[in-house]
Amino acid sequence: MTQKLNPNANVPADTAAPANNKRKKALLIVLALVILAGIAWTLLYFFDFRWKESTDDAYVQGNIVSITPQTAGTVTAINVDTGMKVEAGQVLAQLDPMDAAVGLESAKANLANAVRQARGLYSAVNTAQADIRAKQIALRNAQQDVARREGLVGMGAVSGEELAHAREQVAMAQAALSAAQSTYSRSQALVDATSLSSQPQVAAAAAQLRQAYLGAQRNQILAPVSGHVAQRTAQVGQRVQPGTAMMTIVPLSQVWVEANFKETQLAKMRLGQPVKVTADLYGDKIDFKGKLASMGMGTGSAFSLLPAQNASGNWIKIVQRVPVRIELDPEMVKKYPLRIGLSMSVDVDIHDQSGPVIATVEPTKPVYTTTAYDEQMKHANDLIASIIAGNAGR
Repeated sequence: MTQKLNPNANVPADTAAPANNKRKKALLIVLALVILAGIAWTLLYFFDFRWKESTDDAYVQGNIVSITPQTAGTVTAINVDTGMKVEAGQVLAQLDPMDAAVGLESAKANLANAVRQARGLYSAVNTAQADIRAKQIALRNAQQDVARREGLVGMGAVSGEELAHAREQVAMAQAALSAAQSTYSRSQALVDATSLSSQPQVAAAAAQLRQAYLGAQRNQILAPVSGHVAQRTAQVGQRVQPGTAMMTIVPLSQVWVEANFKETQLAKMRLGQPVKVTADLYGDKIDFKGKLASMGMGTGSAFSLLPAQNASGNWIKIVQRVPVRIELDPEMVKKYPLRIGLSMSVDVDIHDQSGPVIATVEPTKPVYTTTAYDEQMKHANDLIASIIAGNAGR
């Protein structure tokens, strides 16, 4: 007959009890920690997590202004290089000015000649008016001669032949007056309702001078905006055509963040909601403040070069992403400069649900503008005015 062995037969009772108590205490502590963690997570979810939408699929975007010439020419000087800061209106590069200078001088001479010819037209009008007055006097005298002779024919003092000659003189004077009036009409039509500067020939020559002046000025490649030079490709001696990319300018004060959120994250997003942004460049120590400025009008795949063909038979559903534009605090951007393409992490606070989902207000002014080229036309008009004044005479 087999005898069962008791495993605790040789273990004292006072030693087994403390071991069980320690095990129970450890289990209770672990259970308490789990419960506390669950409570903490639940509280965080209800008070914080559920009011945030986050993504690290976000990158810095900005305006990349391509610098291209407006006229053909050979590059003779490059004044800036990649990474340099430039101001709006600064000369970035210079094209060979010789051809444009010759065209400008020709246009100046053409305008001066047009002004002098226009002066001749105004003088022709005055001459035609004087000629009409002379022809009117001659006609009146001829008519008076006929009237006197008609009274003397009956008395035999004047022959009929002489009267006939007097009447011919009247007809000739009338024809001369008609010709003078026609000449006056033609001359007046060329200057009617115009001043010297608005006379058509002068205006056409002035337009040609403006074009030539702008062509000469455009040999200087100006910066349309302030920023930093990037991607300089122009070289001295290179022959460029209008539209040839020479370099780009990036205004680092006009950058924003484009965050690509999943379509399932957009339900409670509204324009104007506050956003916290961190850059991998600066780490978590620097938080950029921003606001949700706009949401894309389509998913990224819809505007891609090769959009998805979801009507195909082997379709697989994929959660799409929509680009969301986030405006940054300009003071923070000025203090901590960002570069195009940097990786960012974004947290959107969705507590405020009062804003619209898409923009509802039309813009009332241009989003971006430049005044770098305004002085060119002003100087051209000043030059035209001086040439007209110099050739107008007294």
